[in-house]
Amino acid sequence: MHLSENEGIEGKAFVVTGGLGFVGSALCLELIRRGAHLVRAFDLRSTSPWSDHLLKNGVRCLKGDIINRKDVEKAFRGVDCVFHLASFGMSGKEMLQYGRVDDVNINGTCHVLEACHEHGVRRLVYASTSNVVFAGNEIVNGNEKMPYVPLDNHVDPYSRSKSIAEQLVLKSNGRPSKNKNGECLYTCAIRPAAIYGPGEERHLPRIINLAKLGLLPFKIGEPNVKSDWVYIDNLVLALILASMGLLDDIPGRGKLPIAAGQPYFISDGYPVNTFEFIRPLLKSLEYDIPKLSLPVGTALLVGKTFSVIYTLMYPWLNTHWLPQPLLLPAEVYKVGVTHYFNYLKAKQELGYTPITSPQQGMAATISFFQERKHKSLDGPTIYEWFFCVFGMLAVISAAAFPVPLLRSACLMVLRSMWALRVLAIWAVAMHVGESIYAWRLAKRVDPENSRGWFWQTFVLGIFSLKFLLKRRELAKK
Repeated sequence: MHLSENEGIEGKAFVVTGGLGFVGSALCLELIRRGAHLVRAFDLRSTSPWSDHLLKNGVRCLKGDIINRKDVEKAFRGVDCVFHLASFGMSGKEMLQYGRVDDVNINGTCHVLEACHEHGVRRLVYASTSNVVFAGNEIVNGNEKMPYVPLDNHVDPYSRSKSIAEQLVLKSNGRPSKNKNGECLYTCAIRPAAIYGPGEERHLPRIINLAKLGLLPFKIGEPNVKSDWVYIDNLVLALILASMGLLDDIPGRGKLPIAAGQPYFISDGYPVNTFEFIRPLLKSLEYDIPKLSLPVGTALLVGKTFSVIYTLMYPWLNTHWLPQPLLLPAEVYKVGVTHYFNYLKAKQELGYTPITSPQQGMAATISFFQERKHKSLDGPTIYEWFFCVFGMLAVISAAAFPVPLLRSACLMVLRSMWALRVLAIWAVAMHVGESIYAWRLAKRVDPENSRGWFWQTFVLGIFSLKFLLKRRELAKK
């Protein structure tokens, strides 16, 4: 395409479903920057890390549920183009909430299509996934000619639901508007790779948290396994170009937009092993990089075990106290089986070329997560937590209560009750003293987290205090 930078955006009205999310907020801000008259961020949440910034830049945040047809119709009144980004079930515990996944991704998309028809929306860009053609089979340099995975072959409900939704969107291309004014709805689908960038909230934070706790000891699959990633700015550019590709008033093109009814793979164009990709990020945060390798078959067994356990805990999947599963089968395939695609079609038809290189993108991502780590409470691995908490409880219980086996085990080392009680009193005193010192030190070094440093050091003692002392040394530099 040879269009101006803001073709089809200046003076137009847009809705972005999932507009308070990582991708949605970035897209909303870019639309405003390019001169959009009205941008509505439609989201189930009323606030997010980006909501204040969106409001300051003139984006209208509209709270609503995609599975509520009335909410969708209200949001779509008087708009020219819709970016449908809202989805559910991409990773973690969400993947096991089958009913909600279908409600949001399939029924919600049906509501979007009906609202577009009802209000005469001209363009609909759907954010899909490469998983519509990937179900654990190796794919090297794939393209849009690949067939959809049979619905029964999908390894998770998210991929299956997104496949159904994408096909509904693309088959709705060319549907006449309800007011019968000769106008039609034109649709296309963007299939992004794994998304990264400053503020990304699904993939990288989970990986970082696992590494922080020492729960990322294994790589999965062979070192030559590769997959795609896409930086946030590149994805936003692709979404913008896709909306331009649905314009039907471009001179010399006729009434059929070039992107009408088409899917497009979008990536940075540099397939890479996932664990090599995250290596510089983990290294910059001073977390251990996985060294051991786990075969895909073994990892699948682990993933299926977690899947069964968490399925049995279905009623509590939305609770905060239940942590994310360590691994699920679909995630094993994502990192353990080669699958990457070229963006040649998007380049030829939409003019898409990544504007940010992987090196630039990762540098910006590293800066963000380093800053976030500096502002948050740091701490030891889960093994140190277990050792310290269990050790303290064991000593105190053995000294204060008649627990035969526990007391006998402690006396095998200390030889006398007097020594055991002195050790218990000394350990408690040390923890209290260290926690008070940590609180006073944090008031100078990290005042926003001073209370957290106090309680963490009260529980862990020197295992926590060493991180605060290191932060003090960094602050001196």
